Amino acid sequence: MTTTEREQQVLDRIERARRRRAKVREERITLSHGSGGKATHTLIEAVFLDAFRNPLLEPMEDAAALAIGGAQLALTTDSFVVSPLFFPGGDIGDLAVNGTVNDLAVSGARPLYLTAGFILEEGFPVEDLLKIVDSMKAAALAADVQIVTGDTKVVQRGKGDGVYINTAGIGVSIRSGLGVASVRPGDAVLVSGPIGDHGVTIMLARGELDIDADIESDTAPVHRLVAGLLAAVPGVRAMRDATRGGVATILNEVAKAAEVSVIVDENAVPVRDEVRGASELLGIDPLYVACEGRIVAFVDGAQVDDALAALRSHPLGAEAAVIGRVADDPPGLVLLNTAFGGTRIVDMLVGDPLPRIC
Repeated sequence: MTTTEREQQVLDRIERARRRRAKVREERITLSHGSGGKATHTLIEAVFLDAFRNPLLEPMEDAAALAIGGAQLALTTDSFVVSPLFFPGGDIGDLAVNGTVNDLAVSGARPLYLTAGFILEEGFPVEDLLKIVDSMKAAALAADVQIVTGDTKVVQRGKGDGVYINTAGIGVSIRSGLGVASVRPGDAVLVSGPIGDHGVTIMLARGELDIDADIESDTAPVHRLVAGLLAAVPGVRAMRDATRGGVATILNEVAKAAEVSVIVDENAVPVRDEVRGASELLGIDPLYVACEGRIVAFVDGAQVDDALAALRSHPLGAEAAVIGRVADDPPGLVLLNTAFGGTRIVDMLVGDPLPRIC
């Protein structure tokens, strides 16, 4: 058997495995089910999508596209359980606002209104709650959104972890038709800046590791960055914010949904030296580490220069880079051209190396 034949056998096995109907094999929920990787996708497809399936849910985008009375709206929801609650560069409050705003933005919508639900643990310091609420207020003001309704619940001491925040967001569409299934061969893949800052910041902020690094979370609202990109580039196919599971998970979602391959150049992926060094000590790949102020954009390859210029014209995109391209073969896979000259498959995240990061 030739090397090419062996490689094809491996690819065929991977393809068969991916096409099997999703099934949760664990008897109990684990932290991996919240990682954004394989376990999360299996849980969503086998439990929630299977039960709630409808045409609005099935695209599995960051926000649902709704047509109401002639208006094109986007609706999203999210929950935040980050630990610790306060970290360099932000806290759970601005993270909740920015994360919700960003899900609307990458869906092609201008964010307008948010909800805020608080689950508080008995004994949680009121002073800390005021800090979190002030942070949310400032973030909402910076993002030009209003928090218009909400809810508060209190659970017994020891039955929570200080505070959890649930949000929903609604916005008006400024570009319809975006979605990972629309990506096609010849498209370019861009990131708006260095990856992995948020996830590594959270891990080091827990103080469990004796590692000192000058790293802050990149939490920020990306709606103005996205609006500039959409205004300059009609050939934007899809966007995602690289949160749980990192850039690698987004690339796999696109490869699977559009039945294309995504080829990434490792040397082109922007990673700060501090993040790369901390990731190496932690034994993790920055491609799988969450961001909270970065987008991954898929654009018509003929318009890649315009897209890069549009991203770099905004402060949040000053270090934007083209990291890869979309091809037609092998469909459903992400391939990384490594810094050492080889090529390897980048699969979806397995396990949860950095739990409770958002």
